[in-house]
Amino acid sequence: MYEKHFSFKYKPFELVPNPDFFFLSSTHKKAITYLDYGIKEKAGFILLTGEVGSGKTTIIKNLIKDLGNSIKLSRVNNTMVSSEQLISAINEDFGLDVDGKTKTRLLSELNKFLIEQYSKNIQPILLIDEAQNLSVDLLEEIRLLSNLETDRSKLLQIILVGQPELKKTLMLPELIQLRQRISVNYHIAPLSIDETKSYIVHRLAVAGNPDAIMVDDDVLHIIYQFSRGIPRLINILCDFVLLAAFVEGASEVTVDV
Repeated sequence: MYEKHFSFKYKPFELVPNPDFFFLSSTHKKAITYLDYGIKEKAGFILLTGEVGSGKTTIIKNLIKDLGNSIKLSRVNNTMVSSEQLISAINEDFGLDVDGKTKTRLLSELNKFLIEQYSKNIQPILLIDEAQNLSVDLLEEIRLLSNLETDRSKLLQIILVGQPELKKTLMLPELIQLRQRISVNYHIAPLSIDETKSYIVHRLAVAGNPDAIMVDDDVLHIIYQFSRGIPRLINILCDFVLLAAFVEGASEVTVDV
């Protein structure tokens, strides 16, 4: 609605992740470094946590894109499922036929598929998003998948991505074996106040008008206070203030708007 008013080529604060707007804060750079190491070294389980809207999905998308054809990815987003449904979802996303097959058959075909990929020097990766919703039983089922191996190597790299409560679940006594297999563990912290300013200016510049919001100290502190440095909340707030400025007929956003 306000794009023409502010001379934007694109809407700067969409909630849908867009690689063109990717902003690397210090915590995001560290996350990518840890994840890249974990994947390339096949370092057991990888755990990535962060608040809702902290940039977990964007980081994963950019990392997977950079890895290219050296990997085969199965991404599971629906974690409120049964054990059999989980295995079926994993196989289906790997491109395997799952119709009418028992859990035993699914596991057998998954193992065969993983061995085939290993022979081709392709690394299969299982990425489970929203992993904080997984039950203890499902987490244990996932641990058992990590037992699929040759004499020399694990056949499946597993990445668990979720909100901070996932860490609390993993501290339960019955998950000690899974916890001990986590080789890379990183939590995405919120942006600092300086990074929040850089993030806003970056998105405005990519959209075509870096001066649409005058990010002086007063405006910055208000945005930071309400967003707590979480990118999604920054987007929501900045989108609203741009809309408010448009409604008021202002050509730029100041603290008065």
